[in-house]
Amino acid sequence: MSEPSSFISHLIELRSRILRALLAVLIVFLCLFYFAQDLYAYLAEPLVATMPAGASMIATDVASPFLAPFKLTLVLSFFIAIPVVLYQVWGFVAPGLYRNEKKMVAPLLISSTLLFYAGMAFAYFVVFPLAFMFFNSVAPEGVLISTDISSYLNFVLKLFFAFGVAFEIPVAIILMCWTGVTTPDKLRKKRPYVIVGVFVVGMLLTPPDVISQTLLALPMWLLFEIGVVIGSLYSRKAKNDSDEREDESTSLPTEKE
Repeated sequence: MSEPSSFISHLIELRSRILRALLAVLIVFLCLFYFAQDLYAYLAEPLVATMPAGASMIATDVASPFLAPFKLTLVLSFFIAIPVVLYQVWGFVAPGLYRNEKKMVAPLLISSTLLFYAGMAFAYFVVFPLAFMFFNSVAPEGVLISTDISSYLNFVLKLFFAFGVAFEIPVAIILMCWTGVTTPDKLRKKRPYVIVGVFVVGMLLTPPDVISQTLLALPMWLLFEIGVVIGSLYSRKAKNDSDEREDESTSLPTEKE
C-alpha cells in the first residue's frame, strides 16, 4: 500500500509543480502581451536596419499581424520564465539526489540558463546584423526585398534556439566528465576534430559566408576549452571525494581476535 500511495503523491507533486511553471509563464505573458507589437518591432530591427530604402516587411496571411506578435510574446514569456521552470524541476528531483549531486546540479542549472540567454543575445546583437546584411547584399538586381513577418519570426526563433543550445557546450562537457562518459584528457586529444566540427556546425547554422561561420565557431571552440578546464576541476574533486571515502572505510577499527 505504501508504494502506490508514494507514487500517487509524486504524481500530485509533479502536477502541482507543472501548474506553477505554467502559471509563471502565463503571468509573464499577461505582462508582456500589451507590448507585443513593440516587442516584434524590436525583434525586427536587425533586418529592417539592413533593408534597402523603400523595402519593408509584409504580412501574406490575414491573421499574421496578430498571430506573429502573439507567438513571439508567448515564446519570449517561456524564455523569461525559464528560471522559475527550472526551479520547479529542481524542487521535484532534489529530494532524490545525494548531497554531492545537489552541489553539482544546482550550479549547472543556473549556468545553463545564463549560457542559453548569452547564446540568444549573441545571435541577436552579433549574428543577425551580419547575416541579414549578407542576405540583402546578394539579392539579384531589381528584386525588392519584402520579408513575411511570420517567416522572419520562425527563422529567428530557430537561430535563437540553435545558438542557445550551442552555448550549452560547457555544461554538456562537465556532465560527461562527471558521469564518466569521457575524461578531460580524452577531450584534449580530440581537440583537432572538435575544431573542425565547430566550423562545420557554424557553416550549417549560419549564412554561407566566412564571417558568420567564424562568429559561431570561435565562441563554440572557446566554450569547449572552458568546459574542459571546468570538467577537469570537477573530475579532480570527484576523485578526491572517492579517495576520502576509501580512506575512511579502510581506517575503521577492526576487532582483534
